[in-house]
Amino acid sequence: MSRDSIPLKVSLLSAAVLSLAAGAFANAHANEADKPASYAGDPAKGKEIAATVCAACHNPDGNSATPANPKLAGQHAAYLFKQMKNFKGGPDGKPERVNAIMNGMIAPYDEMQMKDLAAWFASQKQVGGEAKDRNALELGRKLYRAGDASKGLPACAGCHGPAGKGIPVQYPRIAGQYAEYLEAQLKAFRNGERANDPNKMMRMIAIKMTDAEIHAVADYIAGLY
Repeated sequence: MSRDSIPLKVSLLSAAVLSLAAGAFANAHANEADKPASYAGDPAKGKEIAATVCAACHNPDGNSATPANPKLAGQHAAYLFKQMKNFKGGPDGKPERVNAIMNGMIAPYDEMQMKDLAAWFASQKQVGGEAKDRNALELGRKLYRAGDASKGLPACAGCHGPAGKGIPVQYPRIAGQYAEYLEAQLKAFRNGERANDPNKMMRMIAIKMTDAEIHAVADYIAGLY
């Protein structure tokens, strides 16, 4: 064995350990609210609401035309339902996820209607995105697939899967999402503006990331499909 091969093997081992650790961390800290449950809704009824209420920002099929608004098409119904519940005010009137537009938009709808909306958008096919920053591609790929052992940063693939399709109920599909939206959400998790992640999972990850790392991994994820 040559000396030159040793650092590579150590690096690969560290990446593997981080990936396994990410999976173990995810399983150990799954929130009760995110465990399997019935999210059955009526897509036809959801389509009616989407066409009249959601279309202006997300388009009728959930393929938003602007990075300011996330793509909802093809997202897991359970995740969509959870986000809508988080936007809606709780018993104390305060929403778990604060957004001036969404808090008001979701307020009139009950849980069944939210399930209908979730079922509709989940049944739609997402229009894929693309990675645009070639200079950041390698860093984004490394962080997504292997994380960074030197700073205890787990691989994104550990929870969201190698292709970014997520794990139904627990972790959202992120592949093909707008890079700008992903970047904004990671920064929101990092500074605490967004705090509806179970057991602070995303906040604990994002706080370890620099602006350059967030930009790189968001751009890489946008190109997954």
